Amino acid sequence: MFDTHVNLHGETYAEDLDAVLNRAREAGVSRFLAICDRLDNLPAIQAIAEAHSDIWCTAGVHPHHAKDFTGLTVDELLKHASRPDTVAIGETGLDFHYGYSAESDQVTSLRTHIQAARSSGLPVILHTREADDLMADILEEEHRTGQFRMLLHCYTGGLDLAQRALALGAYVSVSGILSFKSASEVRAVIREVPMSRIILETDCPYLAPVPMRGRRNEPAFLVHVGEALAALKEMPLDEVTDITERNSLALFDKVSG
Repeated sequence: MFDTHVNLHGETYAEDLDAVLNRAREAGVSRFLAICDRLDNLPAIQAIAEAHSDIWCTAGVHPHHAKDFTGLTVDELLKHASRPDTVAIGETGLDFHYGYSAESDQVTSLRTHIQAARSSGLPVILHTREADDLMADILEEEHRTGQFRMLLHCYTGGLDLAQRALALGAYVSVSGILSFKSASEVRAVIREVPMSRIILETDCPYLAPVPMRGRRNEPAFLVHVGEALAALKEMPLDEVTDITERNSLALFDKVSG
């Protein structure tokens, strides 16, 4: 399995990162994508990727932090993207739930990331919360300017955004949320997404899946995300993990091994 969204830097795993990774490997996770949320965290994220042959990383600014990087340029992202272990741009996106950054700053940052994805050929990882219509409009507008590859990560949005993004070639990732009792609307949307476009993630240390709810999430729990997807799609687990791994490697095609 390929855990396509892990947040390994910072204090959460500071004391036991090696043990966490070893548990994941023993559980069948053979690849990890370490996500960049702020460019000032990128050196720590790159150091983790450099230390482990099965970990790759991204370069980007989460929409929560768009206000802190208003001078972000395409060239800056492309510089980071040129590293062999950097396989995606982001995560970026729009999040109007908390309002940590102004809408204008988030939109500017999102467009900058998309331009970098278009120029580099790397996929852009998209976070969307309470911004479905604007996100869909921007994706379609930017796609008319020039094609780029994209992932709707940890998807909890509506069917309309999913369908409009899928029409542009997007992939959709599912997390432990898919297993939550309260997530019937998420399951209804993912039920309509073809398996050929779905990949798995934990988004650890957040969103631990059932039956690990209430615990610190770990990449080792990715199998439970796979189980939730298998139950939803009424498919064998091994078939689900095989398809989603192949999808992940097709999307993140700079990953080797």
